Amino acid sequence: MTLNLTRNIVFFDVETTGLNVVRDRIVQIALVKLFKNGDPPAEFSTLVNPGIPISEEAMAVHGITPKDLANKPTFQQLAQKIWDFIGDADLAGYNSNRFDVPMLMEEFARVGMEFDVSKRRLIDVQRIFYKMEPRTLKAAYRLYCGKELTDAHDALADVKATVEVFHGQLTTYEGKDLIDEDGNVIPAPIKNDIQALHEFTNDLNFLDATQKIRVQPDGTPVFNFGKYTGQPVKDVLAKDKNYYFWILEKEFSSQLKQIVKQLMREVEKK
Repeated sequence: MTLNLTRNIVFFDVETTGLNVVRDRIVQIALVKLFKNGDPPAEFSTLVNPGIPISEEAMAVHGITPKDLANKPTFQQLAQKIWDFIGDADLAGYNSNRFDVPMLMEEFARVGMEFDVSKRRLIDVQRIFYKMEPRTLKAAYRLYCGKELTDAHDALADVKATVEVFHGQLTTYEGKDLIDEDGNVIPAPIKNDIQALHEFTNDLNFLDATQKIRVQPDGTPVFNFGKYTGQPVKDVLAKDKNYYFWILEKEFSSQLKQIVKQLMREVEKK
């Protein structure tokens, strides 16, 4: 199947030192770019020296050890190459909205590069799978592609499998209605359309992956943590600038900080 692309899209996967998107680091990243003009896909994959220890739990999953990374480049050394490879493309992956995207944003932020995703469509293939057929990537690969994923948790193998699964999902579900858990019919939510898939795979009730800012039904962003829980973010920023600076200084995700900065700019324009 040929994807209906209006912009290039990059599928990617990261392996990391652990599961904390703020404290942990990338040890391997793999990217596959699909071009809107139909050119053959481009690939980029590399190990990354994280500069911090790898947790035993993480090593048990991906098998990458400190010895493997001893002479590898740091993210700072790779940042511009990764930035240029992605360009203005949309992003896709497997569990990418909750993990890979915010992890990549953190790595860029540490080297002084603000990776803005607000103008990109984000496709989380896991969200399609979990909504339609709750399973793992290995089972998804078997279901949609009829193959066995033998080298799971190698970043390049995982991202290539994710591309195949995505194509298989479109072939399987395009044009089919979905019945949600309340018995309501959702007319054919899966389309060969990146905007529609962005809306289907993202939780639009929250602005950030760590779910610190929730969106009310009327579209108003409100804090979902701390002493201002439930209060409109712009109202809080207007009356308590110290809270704004506190967020920027504390250990919150760079994605959250980007959103708060943008909302503060909107407050100051008034």
